[in-house]
Amino acid sequence: GNAAHKQRQLDVYGEIMDAMYQAHLHHIPPDPAAWDLRKALLEHLETCWREPDDGIWEMRGPQRQFTHSKVMAWVAFDRAVRRIQALGGGGPLARWKALRDEIHEDVCRHGYDASVGAFVQYYGSTDLDASLLMIPLVGFLPASDPRVQSTVRAIQRDLVTDGGFVCRYRNHKKLDGLPEGEGVFLPCSYWLADNLALMGRHDEARTLFERLVGLCNDVGLVSEEYDPQRGRLLGNFPQAFTHVSLVNTARNVTAPQRHTGVVSSRARPAHP
Repeated sequence: GNAAHKQRQLDVYGEIMDAMYQAHLHHIPPDPAAWDLRKALLEHLETCWREPDDGIWEMRGPQRQFTHSKVMAWVAFDRAVRRIQALGGGGPLARWKALRDEIHEDVCRHGYDASVGAFVQYYGSTDLDASLLMIPLVGFLPASDPRVQSTVRAIQRDLVTDGGFVCRYRNHKKLDGLPEGEGVFLPCSYWLADNLALMGRHDEARTLFERLVGLCNDVGLVSEEYDPQRGRLLGNFPQAFTHVSLVNTARNVTAPQRHTGVVSSRARPAHP
C-alpha cells in the first residue's frame, strides 16, 4: 500500500555502499559476491545519478534534483574508491574518482544557495531540508566548512520547533502531497546533535540528546515522529531509523572531545 515502491530514490545506493564499507572497516568477512554487487550498483548509478528522483522523504510531488540524493550518490563512489585504495581489487578506479569529483562539484555549485546561506532541498529551491545535516556525517564536507555551519544555523532558525526538535522540512501539499503541520521527524533531531558535537558544541549536543532520549517509552522504544504540542509519539513504532540514530548520537556525545577530526561513526574525511 506504499506508493514509494514505484519511486526512484538515488540515496539508497550510497547507503548500501557505505554499509559495505563500514563492514570492511570493522573486519566483517565479505561475501564472495559482494564486490560483484558493488560493481553492478555503481555501473547502474553511473547512468542515472544526474536524473531527478523522489528523495529520501519519498515525495509524492514531481521528481526533483534533491541535494541529499546527490550527496549520497557521491558517497557511493567515494566508498568504492576508498575500498579499492585500501584493498585493491577490480573496478575502474580512475573513472569512479572522476565521477566522485564531478558529483562533489555539482552539489557545491547547484545545491548551495548563497542568498539563503545554506544547502537547499533541491537544485533551484530556497527551501531547507534536515537531510542536509548528513553532509558532514558522511564526510562530504567537514563540520568546520562555513557552508555546513551556515546550513546548521539556518536549520536551527527555520526548522526547529519551540520544543527544540527538528522538522524534516516545511511541508505543503504541492511539494509532497501531505497536509501542513506534520510532527517532528526524530532522526533529524539526532542528526542536529551529531552536527553540534562535530562542531565542538558538546554541551548543546548533550542537552538535545538527553531531551530526545527522554521521549522513549518505559521499555526504551521510540517512534518515527513526535508531536511536541500534544506530547505523544507518532508514526511507525518502533522505528529502526530512530533507534539507529539514537545509537550513533550516543556514541558521538560521549566520545572524547576533540578539536580536530570527526566523531561520527559514519563520517569520513571530506574529499578535497
